[in-house]
Amino acid sequence: MKTVSALTTLSMALLLGACGGEADTTLERGPDPKLPEPQRGLLPSMKIAEPAEWGDKLPTVPDGFSITAIATDLKIPRQTLVLPNGDILVAEGRGGNAAKLKPKDVIASYIKAQGNTKVKGGNRLTLLRDADGDGTYETQTVFAENLNAPYGLAFHEGNLYVANQDAVVRFDYQDGQTQASGEPAKVTDLPKEINHHWTKAMTISPDGRYLYVGIGSNSNIGERGMEVEADRALVWQIDAESGMHKPYATGLRNPTALTIQPETGQLWAVVNERDELGPDLVPDYLTSVQEGKFYGWPYAYWGQNADTRVQPHKPEMVDITIKPDYALGSHVAALGVDFSIPEMGEQFANGVFVGEHGSWNRDNPVGYKVIFVPFADGRPAGEPIDFATGFRGEDGKTRGRPVGVTVDPKGALIIADDLSNTIWRVTRNQ
Repeated sequence: MKTVSALTTLSMALLLGACGGEADTTLERGPDPKLPEPQRGLLPSMKIAEPAEWGDKLPTVPDGFSITAIATDLKIPRQTLVLPNGDILVAEGRGGNAAKLKPKDVIASYIKAQGNTKVKGGNRLTLLRDADGDGTYETQTVFAENLNAPYGLAFHEGNLYVANQDAVVRFDYQDGQTQASGEPAKVTDLPKEINHHWTKAMTISPDGRYLYVGIGSNSNIGERGMEVEADRALVWQIDAESGMHKPYATGLRNPTALTIQPETGQLWAVVNERDELGPDLVPDYLTSVQEGKFYGWPYAYWGQNADTRVQPHKPEMVDITIKPDYALGSHVAALGVDFSIPEMGEQFANGVFVGEHGSWNRDNPVGYKVIFVPFADGRPAGEPIDFATGFRGEDGKTRGRPVGVTVDPKGALIIADDLSNTIWRVTRNQ
C-alpha cells in the first residue's frame, strides 16, 4: 500500500503540473456545450472523495421539500424500484473483475477506492415497506439473496426482472410479497467477460414486451482491443418472454441508467463518457436512445468530434455518429435517471432527475448531487437545477454519493446513496 500511495502522489504531482487550471463546467452543459481543446497528460487529475459520517447533517433540498433517511446500514445500494403497492426494492452489490493493464489503472483504482464504502456488497434485493403511509419504512427485509451484483430493476404485471452483472433473471411476484418465493428464472445471459464496466442498467417497455439493458465498454477507448468490446458499449433490446436480443443502439460508452418517457414511450439514458482528455472533456450526457443509431464510442465524442487516440482511425464511423441531447458536464458520473410527475410540484413537474455519483478524475470535484433537467415539448429545455446537494460538503468531506433515482407515484424522489449506504426520500411539504 505504501508503494501505491507513493506512486499516486508522484503521478498526481506530475500531471497537475501538466494540466493547468480547470474551466467553468457550466459551459459544457446543455444541448450545445462549448467544448475545450483536448488535454493530454501522463494521468488524469485525481481528487480523493474523502468520506465522512453524516452525523446530524442532511442533504440540502429546495424550499418546500424535506428529506429523510428511510433505510440505513445497507450493503451498497445502487438502484431502486417502487412496486405497485408502494414497497421499494433496493438492488445492492459490487461487481467487476477487470484486470489492471497499466500503472495508471492501479493508481486510478486506488484513488477511487478511497472514496467508496468499505462495506461488502450485499448481492441481494432488500424490500422496504411503509405499511401505514406515515413516511417511516418500518419493514426492512431481504427479498432475495445470492444474486450476482444486481443493478437494473424492472417490473410488469407480476414479473420482477433483475439485471445481474452476468444475466437478466425473472422472479414471479405477487402483490404484498416480502420475500421471493423461489429461485429466479434466467431470461438471458449478459456479456460478463472482463466486466470493466459491470453495471447493467435496465428498464422495460410500457407493454412489458421488451427489456432494455445498458452494457458498458470494457475499456476507456478500446485499449484492450476491440475484440473484447463485442456486445459492449450499447443498449440491448431483449424479448422479455424468450430472451432473444439484438443491439438497439450502439456507441454508448457506459449507459448507466435507463428510463422510459411516460408520454411518448421513448427510451432515455444517462451515459458516462471517456477519460484522459482533460478535466473538462468529455461531457457525460442525457440522451434519447434512438433505435439503430451510433453514438460515437470509441471513435468520436459529442457528435462528430474525432478521438485521435483511437487507432486505426475510422472516419466512416465518425461520419455516422449522432449527437446526444443534453450534456451534463464532464466526469459527473451520472448513474441514475427518472422522469418526474406533476405531483412533484410546478417547478419540477416536467423533466428528469439525474443522480450524479461524482468525479474522481478532476482536481476540482464535480457531481455529488441530484439535479433536475427541465423538459418542454418532450425535450430537455433550460439550465439544470440542483435538487439534492450537500453530499460533498464545503469542508471537502464526502458524506454520500447518489446513484439511482426513482420517482414514486406519490411524488416523492427516492435516492440511493452507495457511500453512506442509505436510501433517502425527498417529499413536498404539505
